[in-house]
Amino acid sequence: MELPCQKIVWDVLPAIRAAIAEELLNCGLSQQQIAKELDMAPSAVSQYLSKKRGYRIIFDEDIKKTIRTLAEEMKEGKVNDLTGRICNICQQLRKDEQHCING
Repeated sequence: MELPCQKIVWDVLPAIRAAIAEELLNCGLSQQQIAKELDMAPSAVSQYLSKKRGYRIIFDEDIKKTIRTLAEEMKEGKVNDLTGRICNICQQLRKDEQHCING
């Protein structure tokens, strides 16, 4: 039996991190800068960007837009509570499970 919390930890959070990393890369940040912004090792960022980690979920356009906006605000230094913003994305996903599909 897979608990909802397991799904979030193993699939949803890595997919959100991967999507944020990809958007930050699209905003022109280096992998080192992305690692610093997300408070993770550069090797983890590399795994996210190469689809070795966080690839199991594909988000719909609403979630992608939310993540894109977050990345743009991160680049501009406008995000004070990254944890809260990631939690909001997760809550948005949980309200309507149609926001993502298993990849």
